[in-house]
Amino acid sequence: MRWNSVLFAATSLVASTLAQSSLYCDNGAGGTGICFETYFDPLFNARYGWVFPPSGNEFIGQFTVPIAGKWAGVALGPGMNGNLLITAWPNGNTIVKGARQAAAYAQPTQYSGPTITTLATYINGTHWKWTYRCQNCLSWNINGAAGTLDPTAYCVFGWAYGSAAVNTPSDPWSNMAQHDDARLFGFNCPEGITTASQYQAWLNIGSTSTTSGSTTRTSSTSTTTTTTTTTTVGPTVSATPYDYIVVGGGNTGLVVADRLSEKGKNVLLIERGGPSTKLTGGNDTPPWATGTGLTRFDTPGLFEAMFSSSNPYWWCNDITVFAGCIIGGGASINGLLYWYPPDVDFDPNYGWPSSWAHPHDAYNALKARLPYTTTPSTDGKLYLTQVYDVVEKLLKPQGFGALDINSNPNAKDRVYGRPAFPTKGGKRTGPMDTYFQTAKARSNFKFWQYTYVTGLVRNGAQITGVRSNYTAYGGNGIVPLTTKGRVILSAGAFGTARILYQSGIGPSDMINIVKNNAQYGPNLPPQSQWIDLPVGKYVSDNPSINLVFTHPSVDSYDNWAPIWTNPRAADAAQYKANQSGVFAGTSPRLAFWRALAGPDGKTRYLQGTARPGAASVTTVYPYNASQIFTITVYLSTGITSRGRIGIDATMYGTVLQNPWFQDPNDKSTMLTAINDLLSTMNQVPGLTLITPDNTTTITDYVNNYNPAGMNSNHWCGSTRIGTSSSNSVVDENTKVWGTNNLFIVDAGIVPSQPMGNPHAMFMTVGEAAVPKILALAGGA
Repeated sequence: MRWNSVLFAATSLVASTLAQSSLYCDNGAGGTGICFETYFDPLFNARYGWVFPPSGNEFIGQFTVPIAGKWAGVALGPGMNGNLLITAWPNGNTIVKGARQAAAYAQPTQYSGPTITTLATYINGTHWKWTYRCQNCLSWNINGAAGTLDPTAYCVFGWAYGSAAVNTPSDPWSNMAQHDDARLFGFNCPEGITTASQYQAWLNIGSTSTTSGSTTRTSSTSTTTTTTTTTTVGPTVSATPYDYIVVGGGNTGLVVADRLSEKGKNVLLIERGGPSTKLTGGNDTPPWATGTGLTRFDTPGLFEAMFSSSNPYWWCNDITVFAGCIIGGGASINGLLYWYPPDVDFDPNYGWPSSWAHPHDAYNALKARLPYTTTPSTDGKLYLTQVYDVVEKLLKPQGFGALDINSNPNAKDRVYGRPAFPTKGGKRTGPMDTYFQTAKARSNFKFWQYTYVTGLVRNGAQITGVRSNYTAYGGNGIVPLTTKGRVILSAGAFGTARILYQSGIGPSDMINIVKNNAQYGPNLPPQSQWIDLPVGKYVSDNPSINLVFTHPSVDSYDNWAPIWTNPRAADAAQYKANQSGVFAGTSPRLAFWRALAGPDGKTRYLQGTARPGAASVTTVYPYNASQIFTITVYLSTGITSRGRIGIDATMYGTVLQNPWFQDPNDKSTMLTAINDLLSTMNQVPGLTLITPDNTTTITDYVNNYNPAGMNSNHWCGSTRIGTSSSNSVVDENTKVWGTNNLFIVDAGIVPSQPMGNPHAMFMTVGEAAVPKILALAGGA
């Protein structure tokens, strides 16, 4: 069995399984009378519950699983690796159970230490239910790494479900086939804490036990019947209507929610993921920073570790490209390059309505909330400057000049400078540590995390609420709007598109995929109310090409490989002490821009970023790995290639047509840019290009470049803004064509590629959109 590393390990929280927990009392046929805090999985109609004593290293748990489920399991933390796993399955009239461990995404093995006692078993024609006591289960040590479950804090658990029977049902440690599915969910553990006397009373309902580590079982108390029962969802939470529901707590969603609540609106922000930085409640601290509270998201220098973790829970795992499903979205996990947008980023010549030109009020609002620095270390010093020094020597003979890039955002031809970072005190800042914090302080702002929006509830043009997998809310997971309420989708280029498809908005081929889905099809509006808009079309992303060099002066910084577990001791100690040094910044050391005329006479802009290390090296040359560095070149503003995104039958967001180099003029411009960049190499002694090497031409290198490596993850245009519903999804006020009260404010509305890494540009979109939305008549 391989517990899927993408599904079971990601707190990005996959489609249709992420919701908040709710109270459920196990009464009725086969009931124990125990009241659990539970998570109900609507995918397989399974329920997992926990109740905790006020103190102690134990809990009472319960599985309720359809009879088609031949085995099930839970992880007592956000992922399979490094967390205690409890597995169970029926074998005749008994439940076989065990505590397991995994240090890799492979067959989990026996874990000794916990004692698991069966309190009650109930099996009928539709479900099997197992209630158990798990002692010594709130702390563990797996492969030398300690883990804990703190019932006083919000938890993230995982479940796995398999419809194929295990190899040897009588053996608690039997191998099993890979699960049908596995997901994570947010769980309100503190609501599951009961009194000591009540906990003891619930323990007295059963007395059979199995100790983990032994294959011997005593006879299990069980009840077998052919009576058909129905799993009850449990008590509902009263549904409160909101003036504004903002879906997505990323770059733009946090800005929008903060500004709306600032104006006194009753705002609900729904985020499918969980905490990132320390200020958002995150606690994912590297082993060398124990005691600081600084998470991987707070620490800029850990950026490269985002791509090498065995438990990458921050990535959206129902999208086939990298996207952040966590508080802050891309702002929590990106390379932190923070470029103030030039005027051309909102130029009508690149698709923007004229009312968006020169949004200086939005620029200024962003700058006031989130300033930049080019010296992120708290001691004011620069570190690992060798790459900057080498690339500067390459660029100067070509007429490039040095500049503080953000001091003059409109200067983007033959300029270079040091990276601008939105850091403060040597830590990643971003909207999650600024806008989100001011919003949270207001009583009219509410926030749900680990909650997945599955569609909109609408009657023709009028949106009346959003549909979520928090099924205890209102009894159906529907969050209503006030009479004049509005929904703002900020779920990103892929996430927002999916929600629209699942709400009957978009091309008919995508909506028909939803229609044919047993889970989501029934929630579609009648076909007569479908709205035909080009959702997912006209998408763009920077085509990017890596060039790898060596130079004797460069320190590749061990290619950033050991930064999470075993960084250079002095650098780790320096950052831990006062947030200074190498770890106060991400890997890039220099950025440059150039304007180029394409064969079609159109101007396209090239951005380059240089950093120590390399993602991969392909060369026939011998080389010193400690001296490698990479220049990544991107085409940005002015590219004319477009692609298409959509969904597949599982509702996963996917690329239907790649957006890179669809127009040969884009590729021709890229080839010119690379050849020009390399033209002065012989003026930099010791500089060697190793990828590509001399066994291939630049033209062949670009022609044969793997499209998967060309992805910059700067997706725009899937719900682009415009002046006509024939070629855009939202109007100049970001309102979806054909609706009264549905808006989109995220990367999807951006009609063309921004000049640089789009972090600041997307936040500017959020700042500019809110005044336009509030100025429209008819809203709350």
